[in-house]
Amino acid sequence: MSVSDFFRPAQVRTSGLGGGQACVLLILICIAMFLPGFTSLPPMDRDEPRFAQATKQMLETGDYVAIRFQEEARNKKPVGIYWMQAAVVSAGERLGVPEARTKIWLYRLPSLAGAIATVLLTYWAALGLGAPGTAFLAGLLMASCILLGVEARLAKTDAVVAATVVAAMGVLARLWMSHASTRGWKLPAIFWTAMGIGLLVKGPITPMVPLLAAIGLGLSIRSASWLRPLRPMIGLAWCLLIVLPWFVLIMKATNGAFLSDSIGGDMLGKVAGGQEEHGAPPGTYLAVFLGSAWPMGPFFLMALPFFWRERSDAAVSFLLAWLVPSWILFELVPTKLPHYVLPLYPAIAILTAIAIERNAVSLRRHFAFLIGWLVPAVPLLLVLIGTGQGIWFGMSPGPIYLIGAAVVLGLVWTAGQALLARDSARLLSTALALTVATYVMTWAGFFGGTLFAPFDLSERLAAARQRALGAVPECSSLKIATTQYREPSLVFLTGTDLVMTDGAGAARFLAEGPCRIVFVPQRDEADFRDAGADPAHTRLLERVSGINLNGGRPLDIGLYLGQGEAHEPASTR
Repeated sequence: MSVSDFFRPAQVRTSGLGGGQACVLLILICIAMFLPGFTSLPPMDRDEPRFAQATKQMLETGDYVAIRFQEEARNKKPVGIYWMQAAVVSAGERLGVPEARTKIWLYRLPSLAGAIATVLLTYWAALGLGAPGTAFLAGLLMASCILLGVEARLAKTDAVVAATVVAAMGVLARLWMSHASTRGWKLPAIFWTAMGIGLLVKGPITPMVPLLAAIGLGLSIRSASWLRPLRPMIGLAWCLLIVLPWFVLIMKATNGAFLSDSIGGDMLGKVAGGQEEHGAPPGTYLAVFLGSAWPMGPFFLMALPFFWRERSDAAVSFLLAWLVPSWILFELVPTKLPHYVLPLYPAIAILTAIAIERNAVSLRRHFAFLIGWLVPAVPLLLVLIGTGQGIWFGMSPGPIYLIGAAVVLGLVWTAGQALLARDSARLLSTALALTVATYVMTWAGFFGGTLFAPFDLSERLAAARQRALGAVPECSSLKIATTQYREPSLVFLTGTDLVMTDGAGAARFLAEGPCRIVFVPQRDEADFRDAGADPAHTRLLERVSGINLNGGRPLDIGLYLGQGEAHEPASTR
């Protein structure tokens, strides 16, 4: 019995999304993979709260064209993800979700939907390659991928972009495998709609991957005739109809600055050098592959000889054209972040599933046996890191973390036994079980529990702000300023009008009127006092101490109220 026999549903059809039973099962698996920690995870600085705050400002102002973070124009990405988030948050408000605009999990729902769609479309793309026995396993491997699990939990663009790329590649897969004219409008409509949505969400990434793949495949057969059924003239017109209305409005609203900022500043800046301290040399994505693609990464590496032998196979050649040219381009671009290559991971999932289906993954070879140990190594490392952090900071882990860690350690032992027995089928089944246990332990137990509390400064400061409001019943609201701690998550949780200043500026801010508070880290308190913060009229309500998630710097922040008598401060640590 082959490895994939463990995971093949009873019926898998070969056309359309196919196999309703398989799709329902994949959705249930996605829920098990993606929901742990989804609502308890605080806003993760810095990109996620920047997206969420820009969406919140759209809801506050009613301007759904311009994209802003406070007063700064955010002309880096198109508007698609903001519209999706705004629609979800508006629906949450209508349904009565309390304080919906500061509930970060609402902003994450488009990413969750994009991640689930990526899994289902991976299954659909695999069906288009004429490999019905591998389609479900490919979807299962994609659902378990740690990188997709991360992006499913973050209110950003990448899970949605991955879904648009897989939809487009699923269409190309059907055209490539037929090598003949395909009638009808269904496939062109899917392809060009995916192009339009992808452009509206993140610009050129969605068109880039199919374009490079099509060029490579066309060169291999010295023909582009297989692309004719896409009906490019009508398709391009439809794609432009999706994108152009907003593009015209944003160019008018910004006097053309959006184009120069997004292309000249953001995109070309990433190509020219490492932007925002994210520069890295070629080969970086390969170096982090085993971690970001876990648990399917080790199985993919085990099958590398198979891919080389079968490179002339129609399905394998298509998937390599999907994967290799874009991967090389991403490696050559100086700015690197792990999620940039996410649209290529469905190709890896399908390739791995094909190799497993054809019994090309075996632990009998010495290289494969060594690579296989990475399956239990990653979750074991996460247990050690989480537990070590708890010991270092003197934090007691919660029950979810403890139970999750115990299950993970048990499955790590099982994976080790499967490796020693050279049983690749048992190793794969254990790896998928390990994924669920690891996600519960990591996302719900660690990030959503007490072990992450030292890093959760923004939520704790927002809660302190609410307590401060209770201390001054004469104030219906409080104006806020902050000095060193300027994370986007603090803006999102406390208000768009949060003032960024320094110690002296905080003293002046308090002197300008009543019902004001400032967050002043210990390092700024001397400047704060020297600038005229009179202790007789400045109340230190409490202190909040922790570690800035960005940079790991310890902070001890005083919350000061600019009126009333001084009193002994509380302390929250």
